[in-house]
Amino acid sequence: MRLTDATQPLLSEAAALLDQYRQHYGANPAADAVEEWMLAQVRHARCLIYVAGEVQGICSVSVVPAALTLRTVWLIRDFFVRPDVRRQGIGRALLDRVIDDARQAGAHRVSLQTETANVRAIELYAKNGFHAQTDVTVMDDLL
Repeated sequence: MRLTDATQPLLSEAAALLDQYRQHYGANPAADAVEEWMLAQVRHARCLIYVAGEVQGICSVSVVPAALTLRTVWLIRDFFVRPDVRRQGIGRALLDRVIDDARQAGAHRVSLQTETANVRAIELYAKNGFHAQTDVTVMDDLL
């Protein structure tokens, strides 16, 4: 399910799950700030927020222009399934929904990145049609 407005009752639960994801990667707990951030993203259409199961999985997606194809690219930015419910199809359902929505919106492709050591995630993504790109370099400039 895609969160579409601030009044959706799942927003607080989704924010708690996204905060759990952040903590998984070393961020300090900040449930209220995460909920405010999510609300701003949804209200200003800066990203799409999806949840799966009974808020057991969460995914944020940025939709960016792709000038070469005159379409869009959907970038999966944050993808997390609660550890206690992994391997039950929640991640697959979440990916399927995002891919279906991207296809219906006329997107050129769906992209994501994950750490090379995240073997389980890479297996999931590969089973869902994603392929590792060896001809691109990801670069960051932390601000």
